[in-house]
Amino acid sequence: MILSIGQRTDIVTYYTAWMFNRFREGIVYARNPLFPVRVARYRLTPELVDAVVFRSKDYSPALGKLQTVTDRFRTLFHFTINCYDKAIEPASPQVEDAVKTLCELERIAGARRIIWRYDPIVFMGKYSVQFHIDAFAQLAEKIAPHVAGCIVAFMEPSLGLHERMPELSFNKSERRAVLMGIGSIAKKRGLPVRLCGRGEDYSLFGIKRGGCINLSDIANANGCHFRDVKAENPKKSCACVATREIGAFDTCPRGCLYCNNVRHPFEVAANRARHDPASPLLIGWLSEEDIVADGTQDSFLLGGDGQMSIFDL
Repeated sequence: MILSIGQRTDIVTYYTAWMFNRFREGIVYARNPLFPVRVARYRLTPELVDAVVFRSKDYSPALGKLQTVTDRFRTLFHFTINCYDKAIEPASPQVEDAVKTLCELERIAGARRIIWRYDPIVFMGKYSVQFHIDAFAQLAEKIAPHVAGCIVAFMEPSLGLHERMPELSFNKSERRAVLMGIGSIAKKRGLPVRLCGRGEDYSLFGIKRGGCINLSDIANANGCHFRDVKAENPKKSCACVATREIGAFDTCPRGCLYCNNVRHPFEVAANRARHDPASPLLIGWLSEEDIVADGTQDSFLLGGDGQMSIFDL
């Protein structure tokens, strides 16, 4: 089982104490977002968790205790650092602070376990092709020596996005132009770059395609070997390997304008008010109506075998 921390909300930044409590107690519960009364129970032990993949824009709240996890589990850290202003990302760290945190994370986990995410790439207003090429160049100069590689991804159309960002462009020629520039910069820096998802081939620019949660990344970071597991994501454009996510939607207060994990912003404060760091659930506690079952935790490591249940969605 690959444990995902941060796909639905930034747990590392905003639910730090809860996260470390889950690892200390060795158990976590996760609600099924499609069937909320169904709750999956996962055992957090090195024997049952192949690896832990973290995603965050700010690891600084977790640095003090992070080694309690890295010393026990195989880990991989996705660190998102962009150059958007407060109108797009109102609560993200300043670039200088993010790079400083990245270097501190490198001292704990090692560069081989860190993937920089320049994601999502948004085209609107001043955020042009040239803006992104210049921003990527400036960031790559500071970041490339401290990471194993970089993942880039474009903003994709989604429900409600046009209302929040009516100027947003999805022009393919802009995408191609920015990838050409990014590929050239990355080559000069010796920085491997991958475009998240499936679709057009940009290998001519030195950019591979594939899932952002990739068993090869985890294997290279931790010196382990996995079976050849195909991505089984309901989104045809996604090439990520299956993970078990313990977060919840409508719980991140960062307020990024493009975020699709917060569909009902007015619910974020109410959900956070129900958060208890001592609960095995991210939000609230179990109720009498809840149906709890052990989530599947079969291994992807060589020799393992696994299936997914409805509780793992």
